[in-house]
Amino acid sequence: MTSNSLVTVLLLLAMLFISEAAQQPSSPIQIKLGSKISPKSDSSSWSSPSSKFKFGFYEQGDGFAIGIWLVGRDYITVVWTANRDDSPVTSSNATLSLDENGKLLLRTNDGRKEKLIANTTSSATYASMLDSGNFVLSNHSGHVIWESFQNPTDTLLGGQVLLSEHQLFSSLSETDRSTGRFRLKMQVDGNLVLYPLNSDDIRANEYWSSATADGHFNYCLYVNTTGELSIGNGSFFRSPLYYPSSKGNQNGIIYRATIDANGIFKLYSHTPDKNGKLNEPDMMWSALKNPCEVKGFCGLNSFCTFFDDQPNCICLPGSDYVDFDKKTLGCLNNYSDGGCIGGKVNVTHYGIAKMENIMWQDIGYMEASMSVEECNNSCLIDCNCGAALFKKDDRENDVCMKQKLPLRYVRRVDYEDDPTTAFFKVDTSKTRNDSIDEHPRVDGLSKNDLMRTLVLVFGTVIFSCVSISISCLYIFKIRFLKYKRLRKIKGQFGLADEELTLRVFSYNELKKATNSFKEELGKGSFGAVYRGALNKGRKLIAVKRLEKFFEEGEREFLAEMQAISRTNHKNLVRLIGYCAEDSRRLLVYEYMSNGSLADLLFKKANPPCWEERVRIAIDVAKGIHYLHEECKKTIIHCDVKPQNILMDDFWTAKISDFGLAKLLMPDQTRTFTGIRGTRGYLAPEWQQNTPITVKADIYSYGIVLLEIICCRRNLEVHVPNAEEIVLSYWVYKCFAGRELGKLVVGEDVDRRTLEKMVKVGLWCIQDEPVLRPSMKSVVLMLEGITDISAPPCPTSSSM
Repeated sequence: MTSNSLVTVLLLLAMLFISEAAQQPSSPIQIKLGSKISPKSDSSSWSSPSSKFKFGFYEQGDGFAIGIWLVGRDYITVVWTANRDDSPVTSSNATLSLDENGKLLLRTNDGRKEKLIANTTSSATYASMLDSGNFVLSNHSGHVIWESFQNPTDTLLGGQVLLSEHQLFSSLSETDRSTGRFRLKMQVDGNLVLYPLNSDDIRANEYWSSATADGHFNYCLYVNTTGELSIGNGSFFRSPLYYPSSKGNQNGIIYRATIDANGIFKLYSHTPDKNGKLNEPDMMWSALKNPCEVKGFCGLNSFCTFFDDQPNCICLPGSDYVDFDKKTLGCLNNYSDGGCIGGKVNVTHYGIAKMENIMWQDIGYMEASMSVEECNNSCLIDCNCGAALFKKDDRENDVCMKQKLPLRYVRRVDYEDDPTTAFFKVDTSKTRNDSIDEHPRVDGLSKNDLMRTLVLVFGTVIFSCVSISISCLYIFKIRFLKYKRLRKIKGQFGLADEELTLRVFSYNELKKATNSFKEELGKGSFGAVYRGALNKGRKLIAVKRLEKFFEEGEREFLAEMQAISRTNHKNLVRLIGYCAEDSRRLLVYEYMSNGSLADLLFKKANPPCWEERVRIAIDVAKGIHYLHEECKKTIIHCDVKPQNILMDDFWTAKISDFGLAKLLMPDQTRTFTGIRGTRGYLAPEWQQNTPITVKADIYSYGIVLLEIICCRRNLEVHVPNAEEIVLSYWVYKCFAGRELGKLVVGEDVDRRTLEKMVKVGLWCIQDEPVLRPSMKSVVLMLEGITDISAPPCPTSSSM
């Protein structure tokens, strides 16, 4: 933790401590060494002084779990659970003890199996269940060495803080406290965001945010004992999500903020009655009112709607529930691709079901301008199409987006200004009547059978003829329009049709979007990048205009078109579209609001903290690993450097500028090419006229990794000692001399992580490509999954 972060936390904790201390008894009940509780004994829990909170065994399913609960008049509310994803304790002989060694241990199977409940670095002298709901372990000096408040599960209580980059995870249900399907994250930028559990921290996955990001860092979420729910950084800035109408914790009201099992974050109050017993909770504030707004509330291929004021998950046409008793798990396709013959759909096997005002989050594999009827038929005859969405685009043109299944984040839209029509492929054979006919038979067939057969044959013939005619007209029209629009591009670049699925912009559109290319974001060897906006300013974009339109300019344009249009990864900058009018060549990217990694490392007065740099290094490694091993065709970036690593709204690192990328065919592992890239990041093989492989990117990443570690450029002239000029040499000298602390002077870093990252960087910059690890191995080593041996000295010059 950085010094600024530490000060922030201390200030915030001090403020909360003052509020909490007034309510704590002067002498909390001490749980001494040797104390034991058991689910079958009279002593199954340890109580707080007021008996409002208890710590111990509570029933879950057919067994028991260990946790903290709030004691109500006729109920209990679990606010914390230990080892929540372990199987419930089933042995009636299980015991929980604070043993003589000061460890809080769960013993099962008559004491033959032990499990640590609180992970501490030192031994406790006693424990206490406080009236705040915090269970603490203290040493002989009275200092707290472990507390449940620092390890929350799904709930924050009054006086509790959720630190930056920490999360709450919902429970699976009201009765099952294991980890559920949703999470609440206090992001480092001050934004509090709700996400589905197994999703990336990107805007497409969020379903609620506090919208409190302001460019500063180290914010916390906290709940006052007076009922205030706020986001702050411990100093002047506070952003209350809920502010009580009256001050003070009157009449012993207890507040708790919980992410419920349905994914909604809420603030509750528990008010005592005249006898001091807590009543049923009252909801004071809720992040969302409608559970159907929660992304992931319903699983794949299903959407949420209300029955009798209760949310319900409904399967989309063409799918059935994974488990009818657990409808939130989603639905599976109830047909196969058996109706496809020679790459085309047998239209007698399939049909289309239509639904109005349905939307989903996923990006389709094809988007084209066509009518609603054409959209319907296009999905029907396409073997890859499971669903299609017809709507108006930003320019009020009719657009059809075809989508493979499964679909996620499906929802109904209620507004009429932007209507949509969804088409879903269904198996018509499942709707046929296969029941036994009991009518008299004629020549082996009943009359009903005969009539059904005749109707089916004639209907099939007529339907096939009509469908084929419509399909031919549609295909002719689409191909004619596409030919007119793209014939120049195809002639110049030789691109296949499937490579042109990006949005095509006109030059005037991009000129207007960038205000005549007014705001320049940066400049490279082939042209400048400008800031722009679409959708009446709602969607920011970055437009790269190629100014040197010679052979190299065309080559870069083609490379970027081919490379980026095939990629889809959270750590790669997304290409939205392009413009190719006459001699004008422009590329349209998603806008990256927080600049480049170079700006972050080399130009900021306060570079990112150590934890952030570790995360960025792993993000970049995952992006390169995707290019090398997970794309349809291997992509060698050829110019990995901090200037080509950009940061989005959430400070996620994304690799950009594929203009120098070299695509390899599936059967290729290496290629010859002219020298590309940037001085200081070039692998030795670039100078030796030897085949270039993905290991060239590994070398460049190694240099970038060392720069991330040290927050300085690979080549620095103004340094105290000459031996520090070339970063890679200096890093190895510090590594060999066991003086890695010199690389991060004044920073509080994890020494094991520092050594691990230095080792990975030094392995990556070895002279011999064969000695460099693959990018997959780099990711595994950085994440601590595989061990790292000591690297030899890198001998090549990195200048």
